[in-house]
Amino acid sequence: MSIAPVTIIGAGLAGSEAAWQLLRRGIPVRMYEMRPKKSSPVHTTDLFAELVCSNSLRSNQLGNAVGLLKEEMRRLDSLVMRAADETCVPAGGALAVDRNLFSQYITDALTSNPLFELIREEVTEIPEGNVIIASGPLTSDALAQTLLDFCGSQRLSFYDAVAPIVSADSLDMDKIFAQSRYDKGDADYLNCPMDQEQYDAFVRELVAAERAPMHDLEDITVLEGCMPVESMADRGHLTLAHGPLKPMGLADPRTGKRPYAVVQLRMETRDATCYNLVGFQTRLKFPEQKRVFSMIPGLENAQFLRYGVMHRNTFLDSPGILNRDYSIKAEPRIAVAGQVSGVEGYVESASSGLLAAVCMAARLQGRQMPYFSSKTAIGALGEYVSLGNGGNFQPMNINFGIMPGLEKRIRNKKERCEAIAARALEEIDEIAQTLS
Repeated sequence: MSIAPVTIIGAGLAGSEAAWQLLRRGIPVRMYEMRPKKSSPVHTTDLFAELVCSNSLRSNQLGNAVGLLKEEMRRLDSLVMRAADETCVPAGGALAVDRNLFSQYITDALTSNPLFELIREEVTEIPEGNVIIASGPLTSDALAQTLLDFCGSQRLSFYDAVAPIVSADSLDMDKIFAQSRYDKGDADYLNCPMDQEQYDAFVRELVAAERAPMHDLEDITVLEGCMPVESMADRGHLTLAHGPLKPMGLADPRTGKRPYAVVQLRMETRDATCYNLVGFQTRLKFPEQKRVFSMIPGLENAQFLRYGVMHRNTFLDSPGILNRDYSIKAEPRIAVAGQVSGVEGYVESASSGLLAAVCMAARLQGRQMPYFSSKTAIGALGEYVSLGNGGNFQPMNINFGIMPGLEKRIRNKKERCEAIAARALEEIDEIAQTLS
């Protein structure tokens, strides 16, 4: 039986994962991507699945919900996870990647498939036939309005932020030491230690620094995980010392003591030529970023390869609009995946594309629809997006709190989380057998 191509709008993480899952089931894909004809405020390449905010996909441990989500996706032959594992860079217990190698891997895997067609132009209307809209949090205004009108929804927004990247050869390694917190794994992070006097001066200048103006500031919500570092400092002088600059689990080998505060740098590329400032999302003006961040010990002469920026994200008020497989209730031929659907995070976005695609493939091929219960991380995200948690819907990262507890109570948190993960993977393995 010949199946017409599925149209995918957007070559981000969700769109790329959805395309892969359809292609590997013999379903042709026609993908629309507006870059490079029309770019966004933060993208810099025309590659698929470009990571714009950070190169980290967060924890890789099964006792962590996002670590579980990654493993579920691996067992379902996720292209995003395959690319991440192939292009990873040292990051302690986290999974971080070389951004360019990661995006190139995914681009090559899709464009080399004979069933894949790429059209580089902007889409402003929803096409006929089966469609997966994965246009991302930076969906163009025209398409966003079309989608919102189609769903009868309202536009919800929040601001997201990007951390700066510095050149490795411009760092003063006499002041910086390499170590992961609590010595977990290899010494994958560079640490810039501050004494109290240095910290106090840094926070004073950070709070006073000039910030880039933002337009359309009404009704803005900034997610906690994306909070600009200067906004955190506004909350109190010690907020950073207990947040991204906390020195817990670190000791300066030159003194043997724990610093008053620490700025961590995470490897950005495999060849360790550049690093990003962990937790330093910002909307300071570029000259102010150079001035204030150069106060950090070891960064006095740092060359900034990319300054931090903020950008606006858009998402649907999804509960009541989307099914748990991300299809639109009123028009199941259309699915909405990625951050525009109301999930938050790189891995979560890719997982929504995976779920939307495998369910659409089953429907098109006349097979039984796979059911991912909320006992799985993939299913729990789909349920959250489709049902919400009682008003004021906001994007959410995967967490064990949206998954059902165990029948048997386990007091030890680590053991409890591992047991939840084991339960989830047992179900995923059963689903994988039906999908193969």
